[in-house]
Amino acid sequence: MAIIRHNYEGQLDELIKDLRRLGLRVYRNIDLGLQSLSIDDRNFARRAIAKDSEINELETEINEKVILLITKQQPVASDLRLMMAALKIASNFERIGDNAASIADIRLRAKITDTYVLKRLTTMGKLALLMLTDLKEAVKNNDLLLIKEIIERDNDIDDLYKNIINTSYLIDNDPFVAGQAHLAARHLERIGDHIGDISENIYYYLTGTRYENYNN
Repeated sequence: MAIIRHNYEGQLDELIKDLRRLGLRVYRNIDLGLQSLSIDDRNFARRAIAKDSEINELETEINEKVILLITKQQPVASDLRLMMAALKIASNFERIGDNAASIADIRLRAKITDTYVLKRLTTMGKLALLMLTDLKEAVKNNDLLLIKEIIERDNDIDDLYKNIINTSYLIDNDPFVAGQAHLAARHLERIGDHIGDISENIYYYLTGTRYENYNN
């Protein structure tokens, strides 16, 4: 029985490690997608798009591991909470990967040279990357206050998104480029939303309480 329990705990540890690996790959692809917007070489964007498949594969592996754990083990409530959170977190990471690849794909269609817009797109991306970096530390230290702060920081990304789409002048004097810039901003806004969702699921795993009940 002790050996079985030891193996089970090892599987849970592996699940957590997989989520961390997935988070790292997503972090790198956000950075790649963001950089591709301002780099002349379109092959850079193509490499960023290609890496999305690695994220998809790891998400699939995590889903399969969770299903096997649930069907072959009899997880207690806290372990089951971890498994359910892992499924949702992996799904959000996968969607972030899609958004990052879509940003790189925009570079294949258009080159955004407007300094005002590029600066704001870059700021949105850096805010998202900082959210992920701080979330890693928050999980490491079980810092619920920092997790709460990270969730609320998504509002800063939303504000920049509204600023870009409400820009009154025509970006780069080209309606197509303007549309692509707005689309890039939308993908970055969605990345912020997904990181917020991940943070809420981590909060639920650590506390057993939904984040919306935090102040109730």
